[in-house]
Amino acid sequence: MANAKDPIKKDPLNTPSGKGNKTMKGLVYNGPGKIDYKDVPMPIIEKPTDALVKIIKTTICGTDLGILHGKTPTCKPGTTLGHEGVGVIEEVGESVRNFKKGDHVIISCITSDGTCEYCKKQMYAHCEDGGWILGHLINGTQAEYVRIPHADNSLHPIPKGADEEALVMLSDILPTGHEIGVLNGRVKPGDTIAIIGAGPIGMSALLTAQFYSPAKIYMVDLDENRLKLAKKWGATDTINSGTEDAIKKILSETADGVDVAIEAVGAPATFDICQQIVRPGGHVANIGVHGKSVDLKIQDLWIKNITITMGLVNTNTTPMLLKTVTSGKIQPEKLITHRFKLDDIIHAYEVFGNAAEEKALKIILTN
Repeated sequence: MANAKDPIKKDPLNTPSGKGNKTMKGLVYNGPGKIDYKDVPMPIIEKPTDALVKIIKTTICGTDLGILHGKTPTCKPGTTLGHEGVGVIEEVGESVRNFKKGDHVIISCITSDGTCEYCKKQMYAHCEDGGWILGHLINGTQAEYVRIPHADNSLHPIPKGADEEALVMLSDILPTGHEIGVLNGRVKPGDTIAIIGAGPIGMSALLTAQFYSPAKIYMVDLDENRLKLAKKWGATDTINSGTEDAIKKILSETADGVDVAIEAVGAPATFDICQQIVRPGGHVANIGVHGKSVDLKIQDLWIKNITITMGLVNTNTTPMLLKTVTSGKIQPEKLITHRFKLDDIIHAYEVFGNAAEEKALKIILTN
């Protein structure tokens, strides 16, 4: 996840939040390969549109690992990581109208002012005073408290009695899989689709693709455990690309490839699979965050009338997804494999960083 406009270089949170005397615990990025769970200044209300949220549950995203591995140089040392979570409103600024102290809320990974040109187009990812800033350009959710700018547009109320663990998945991964994978890929009834990568984002694409009744869903991954889960959760076919040639198998079982190829890893090899299995008139929907260039086979693709899409989640479908989760239509809590206390977050990062060995998908951290 990255905001091309990078609108908040003036760093409105990391410096002024030190004005208060209170401290809290937070997971701080100290440069590539270095994180520390330590005392940090507790955030305060800085603008009338802010809300201060006490974190109840948060999680670790693959993007957080990317920051840790130096993949996101726009995230500066000293930043508290995290952009997902649910919590309780501790305090609101005087201009916040939709929330009050004590409200339970979902924190959106995307901050939006609701008024700029991009927000009016529902391109909240590119908000001129927001976008993906939490745990990236300002302090994030892997802490006891977090300040949320533009609270009215960047939080969602939690219905009474809802499963708050499940709703953590609505902060980022579920809308990302749905919007950037399924919707951008134009999945429709009767389609044959392939999802390359059975991690949390790929699984989110799998769950939400089924809204649109594709006839066949291939799931491709190296991890046999994840492939078994994918089959259980709706994939019609699974391919272990470590033991089988995924391209050859898919092309042999389809007339001329898949209607939609969804890249959910962010690696040159997985993007290459997508461009080789997409059929004429099809879509390649890239979800994965790439840290290096890929080889675009334009000499083969130009004649096939395909569409290639990519992007950062806008979270404009979060309200709809919230209804599907609270109604039981989909159960994103199935993605949760490990639970830790927030105080044990360093160990949680180790587990998530060794996901294959630990059989980890999503991790819940409880404050």
